[in-house]
Amino acid sequence: MYRLPLRKGRRLGSLAAFLSSATLAISLGGCQTTAFSDPSDVTGSLGSKAEASQSSDPRRDLNAYRDRYRANPKDPAAALQYGTALRLTGERSQAVAVLEQAAIANPGNKAVLAGYGRALAANGNFQQAFDVMSQAHSPEDPDWRLLSAQGAVLDQMGRYEEARQYYTNALKIAPDEPSVLSNLGLSYLLSKDLAKAEETLRRAHSRNEKDSRVCMNLAVVLGLEGRLPEAESLVKADLPPDDAAARVAELKQLLSKKEASSEKSADRPRGRAVD
Repeated sequence: MYRLPLRKGRRLGSLAAFLSSATLAISLGGCQTTAFSDPSDVTGSLGSKAEASQSSDPRRDLNAYRDRYRANPKDPAAALQYGTALRLTGERSQAVAVLEQAAIANPGNKAVLAGYGRALAANGNFQQAFDVMSQAHSPEDPDWRLLSAQGAVLDQMGRYEEARQYYTNALKIAPDEPSVLSNLGLSYLLSKDLAKAEETLRRAHSRNEKDSRVCMNLAVVLGLEGRLPEAESLVKADLPPDDAAARVAELKQLLSKKEASSEKSADRPRGRAVD
């Protein structure tokens, strides 16, 4: 019987923790769109059919998906829709539990495995998420979305060079795909290479200027480089005054959190590993 035991995800360092906070804020919007989002969207979107069918606000559909799932818990489509809705509404542990049972009941179902891996990643179970995603596609038939998601999981574990190999392979399948370029840019940000982060995120932004996630990621990098006016102009472009002011305030809040994290890290004894 298929079974993958749950394991706790590794805690992030100060910069990675800041980045996770940044991705949470992107659900509030930015640039020219206010698409519903969650951290695992930025850390690799799997693009399942079930997820594509979700409404812009999965909270509205959660009860319907729950009823369908309870009527037949072994139905992979029902489990995937319900698990995805749970994850998108913040019920991450429950999403993991639902999709774990679906994976047990439907061994080898790649769509379920992909959804399960994504739920694990959103819940912080990074190593297990990577292992599950590896089973959701094969070297003979790779999925660029999964490759990008696996790269993002490796980034969260601090394995940046390995992560970039996955992004490179994803880009071979989907050249100049903005979501992959965005993940690659975040990888450089996590490893504190701001110049490469900016260069890569500008490429992503030029290919999809309406993606609020890419827009905010680039603005964060510009802010960290000390170019706050340019970052503010980016996040408030083409927005009504009230929305523009909210985006600028959000950006400043994210940057202040990063500075606080850096100062806290500097106070730690040197030579000691920081989780």
